[in-house]
Amino acid sequence: MSNSKSNSWRNPSAAIQSKFNVAPLGDDFEPTEEEQALLSMYDTVKELERQAAKLKEQRAREKLAAKESEFKQTLAKKRKKRRKLREAKPDAADGDDVSSEDEGDDSSEEEEDEQTLQDRRNAKLDALRDEVEEAKKAKVAEQAKEEKLRNNLLATNEDATLGPSLKRRKLQDTEDEGGLISNMKVDTPPHEFSEKLELKPWKGKTLFPTSANEVHWTPPEGMHDPNKGAFLVELEDFDITKAQNGTGNNTIAVKFHAPSDSKRFSINIAGPGHGEFNSVLFHFNPRQFERGGQLVVNDKQEGVWGQSIALPLSQIPLVFGQTAITLQIQINGEGFDIFVEGEHCARLEHRKELPSKPCSLFLQFPSCDDYGSPENWTVYRAWWGNKAIMAKGDLSGIPGVNSFNAIHPRKLFVSGLSKISTQGEVDIRRAELERAFRKYGGARGVTCIVPTNTTFAFVEMENERMADLALSEMSDKYRMNRARRSRHEALQEERAAAEAAKAGKSEDAGGW
Repeated sequence: MSNSKSNSWRNPSAAIQSKFNVAPLGDDFEPTEEEQALLSMYDTVKELERQAAKLKEQRAREKLAAKESEFKQTLAKKRKKRRKLREAKPDAADGDDVSSEDEGDDSSEEEEDEQTLQDRRNAKLDALRDEVEEAKKAKVAEQAKEEKLRNNLLATNEDATLGPSLKRRKLQDTEDEGGLISNMKVDTPPHEFSEKLELKPWKGKTLFPTSANEVHWTPPEGMHDPNKGAFLVELEDFDITKAQNGTGNNTIAVKFHAPSDSKRFSINIAGPGHGEFNSVLFHFNPRQFERGGQLVVNDKQEGVWGQSIALPLSQIPLVFGQTAITLQIQINGEGFDIFVEGEHCARLEHRKELPSKPCSLFLQFPSCDDYGSPENWTVYRAWWGNKAIMAKGDLSGIPGVNSFNAIHPRKLFVSGLSKISTQGEVDIRRAELERAFRKYGGARGVTCIVPTNTTFAFVEMENERMADLALSEMSDKYRMNRARRSRHEALQEERAAAEAAKAGKSEDAGGW
């Protein structure tokens, strides 16, 4: 492939510059590796199409030459046959008119046969010429489509994170006929997350792979302890307050492949002081051949498994035998929401209070189960970061949802506010609500929770009586009602009540 052809994108012709409103790139411009690979691929495709067109034209010419040779041979055979027939007839010495008439008939018939064969030959030649002409037109059309597709693919994309791209004007959509390049579909590679998931680099961190040498992870064979040979990584900067508002790290994404003959695999999430995963906040475990196939979600406290949530695998997207599957686990104030291929499949509500202060959680892919049974799957990529709350709408049909439900005695839900999106707007709204509800918060004031990209907020008063008073006095200014207490808040209150009861007993004992 010549250097001029491979660099046509760098120095486009005058016609291309005028048609697409582009300018030549400078000598110092260097495309990224991804862009260079794309350009090389399309140069290769273009060269292959060019060779295919030449081969098609060559076959047409060979077919034309063969037909012409066949026609000449057929014509020669007929002439030879007529010549033999004339020589076999007896000569008429007396000048009989019959001989003259036969000869005239043969001559006329021969001329008629030659004319018919000539017409057929001309018709076939015309058809072959039309075929060659159509092939040339198709070649020109394919080259035009290729150039248009190249311009579209190399157009400026504001969301691209691969580096600088070639500047192109955005073209209007037109209906194109199918071609080799125009029909090519770009699928997400198995080891990459789809752009639709919006797992932005600046919103999180890639947990795996961490280097170019790491391609994938699979559980090592021959293990009998789940912790030996397991994949373990720290989930840094976790804050339950920010997570339940959708502002902090709250989402784990895993791209994996589970073979069709895999029996099971599992994922564990634990908090600080888990004791080699003797205590697990969240356990995700698909089992293909157990009870017709089921997904088990559970927790473990001090080595004892809790009451599991089990749902048939037929109720969730296919997990085993697929090329690649994306699992997302989102942590909020209610619990752990599970999304398989974007579908909300289940929720494990918090069964143990999460740390109230920022800390690190821990993600583990065990090498086997508690009984030493091997786990079989391949992990391509893992990500940890912030993502907008995905659980929306009516969640009553989601397994595990509403296993706990109660009205918060002190918190109000304020709705009907204007939508905010920046941190500055969040701070302004929080200050406004704190001033408006100041007198209902006691000496320390009220606590306001203001999520981003929403039209609502939560305001927590000093006690239940103050919440009732605010609900009656401020209803003409704000649209309010009682807020539902989250599972995390219930666990916090249960612990506080237990500690208070224990402290009261101690004081009584000390008094006696």
